[in-house]
Amino acid sequence: MNTITNALPNIPRLYTGICEWMACVVYLLVIYRRAPKWRSVLVAAIGLPAIIGIQYLDGAMSLDFWIFGMLLAVAGMYLVIFLGSQTTPREALYVTARAFVLAELVASLHWQIATFIGFNMRVRTSGTGLPTAALATAIYMVGFGLAWAIERHNFERDRPTDPSRTAVAGSIIITIVTFAMSNLSFVSTNTPFSGSVGQEIFYIRTLVDLCGYAILGAQQEQARVTRANVELNSIDAKLQSEHQEYLQSKENIESLGRISHDLKHQITALRAEVDPEHAAAGFEQLEASVREYSAQEHTGNSVLDVILTSKVKACTQHGITLTTVADGKLLGDMSSMDIATLFGNALDNAIEATAQVSQPERRLIKLALYQHGQFTVIRVENYYESTLRTDDQGDLKTTKSDQRAHGYGVKSIKHIAGLYHGNVTIKARDHWFTLTVLLPR
Repeated sequence: MNTITNALPNIPRLYTGICEWMACVVYLLVIYRRAPKWRSVLVAAIGLPAIIGIQYLDGAMSLDFWIFGMLLAVAGMYLVIFLGSQTTPREALYVTARAFVLAELVASLHWQIATFIGFNMRVRTSGTGLPTAALATAIYMVGFGLAWAIERHNFERDRPTDPSRTAVAGSIIITIVTFAMSNLSFVSTNTPFSGSVGQEIFYIRTLVDLCGYAILGAQQEQARVTRANVELNSIDAKLQSEHQEYLQSKENIESLGRISHDLKHQITALRAEVDPEHAAAGFEQLEASVREYSAQEHTGNSVLDVILTSKVKACTQHGITLTTVADGKLLGDMSSMDIATLFGNALDNAIEATAQVSQPERRLIKLALYQHGQFTVIRVENYYESTLRTDDQGDLKTTKSDQRAHGYGVKSIKHIAGLYHGNVTIKARDHWFTLTVLLPR
């Protein structure tokens, strides 16, 4: 095996350490961080000498420990990202793989250019020559600045990336293959994928690192698009489900209206009953049936009437008192599907929470729809006893066991409010949960 490790000046450990640290800082700036800012700054400040120290430690080891040294360097980067962002171990591993390839790319690019323009004759012994350091500063600023500009669009700062196990495994494999192929010529020149001339080796390493970084970028973009599509499909399915429920409720209520009409005729017939006791018993029974089935809301909006009527029946089944003060005419600009979804979701959530209240007299839900200034205000309040749980963004988490299939009720409400340039606020105080939707008129 022919090695070229001693024939060419490799990247000084100092520059490699700086690149690895700057790559960590780039990702700390673009990913969602649970850690407070002071902690991220403190970890980054401690991380710089630590990562450079690991590089010098690796340089003091024999080639037999080369792989161990690289794993040690990756571990140092992982700790900076993990502790600096306080993210999950899986996400930290996913981000570290990207940071490692980015550090290799920028360090390789700098060293390729430095050796090309002849600076290597001076840095070969010290590695800290002023021209090389100035060139490194310029390339690092441009390289990591571009990386920050690109990655800030690939990651969301207001929500965790939450990569799947498959995505993490894919990133690790891509990183290993990229690193192995880019450094193959430094291990042996006697392979079909190795270079044998100095500048050619540097060029191959930079090119392979660039390809690896591009592949990781494509992987992240694909994951981001897939995640957005899943959420949109879930919200769309919820919208369709609510609309179908509305149509079914409308049909049922129309049927009940016809039944109640027929029952009135039957009552008239009972009035002609000869036996007074039999007539009175039948009369009371039929009147009770009429009252139950003909109980309909009249808000001034036919869609809202259907939704409220069906939810009143659901409340009755759970022993819940639903108080409604609504001017349905304010919803004239909204589509029937949006009205059904917004009010259906809001009341379903309220009914689900209130039905769990142990004391029947506290099973209360209040719905108000009114105009305030230039806004249409929709407010749904309900009493609750269970513990509310929120995710990292402060959004309520579903209480159902299937976390992926549920939990889109509030998101659907926010989505609809956004369609009408409105906003949604949620408050929970003294066991009263209040959801308020403001829609500009």
